[in-house]
Amino acid sequence: TLNQVLADTMTIRDMYKKHHWQMSGATFYQLHLLLDKHYEEQAALVDLIAERIMALGGISIAMSHDVAEMTTIPRPPKGREDVPTQLARLLEAHEIILRQAHEGAEAADESGDDGTNDLLVSNIIRTHEPQVWFLAEHLAATELVRSDK
Repeated sequence: TLNQVLADTMTIRDMYKKHHWQMSGATFYQLHLLLDKHYEEQAALVDLIAERIMALGGISIAMSHDVAEMTTIPRPPKGREDVPTQLARLLEAHEIILRQAHEGAEAADESGDDGTNDLLVSNIIRTHEPQVWFLAEHLAATELVRSDK
């Protein structure tokens, strides 16, 4: 399951960079910076997950074609999408990874694999949850400019 989490983490990392480049609109600046920050955080997770796989004696996936075959995150289209759609796609990807991390942490705990449990809880879940919060706040129905003033 760690390779699955790795493939999906590599996918969301790349989605963050895609959406960072293709961001537009009134909240461009804030989201451009936020998505780049989240990209960097996901890139750090990729390294931690891959190294944990190797430490356990496994072989971590590394090549884009392997990631494409293994990921469970739906692939976004090649073109530009509106901001709410981009953010919704990222939230869906977070949901997938959080579900995997919770299930994996429970399995690791049951098998006595404290290192993997710690990685899944302390790193993956604790990185994804605030990222979800920040993205979801950008989807809140709040006017940027009041039309009645």
